[in-house]
Amino acid sequence: MLLSKKYLHDKLILLLASINIFLAFLCIILVLVRLGAGQGGYIVQYRSNLGVNAFKTGSVSVMFSFIGFAAVTMCANLILSMRAYLLRRELAVAILSLGALLLTLAIIVSNALLALR
Repeated sequence: MLLSKKYLHDKLILLLASINIFLAFLCIILVLVRLGAGQGGYIVQYRSNLGVNAFKTGSVSVMFSFIGFAAVTMCANLILSMRAYLLRRELAVAILSLGALLLTLAIIVSNALLALR
């Protein structure tokens, strides 16, 4: 109980956790909105070394993996930072900061793949 009280009273930790939660929900909402407008045949990979066949298509289930990735990343970052807070506060801050970067990159990649369709 002592951990959660200290953890939840740290303003920087709460800010970073809120940013992670916001970015995860933003990624989920953006993917769902972009998927709702389409029919199928989504571009899921780009391989620059293949030349003309550089774009690989896939189904909707592949695009749903971005939603799962955002949710798992958010939960894993929060749990890891809570456990790391016992060891060092700076480690928990680093975990949450890198999680925000990872979720931002997930938003960028999913948006780029859904824009190509």
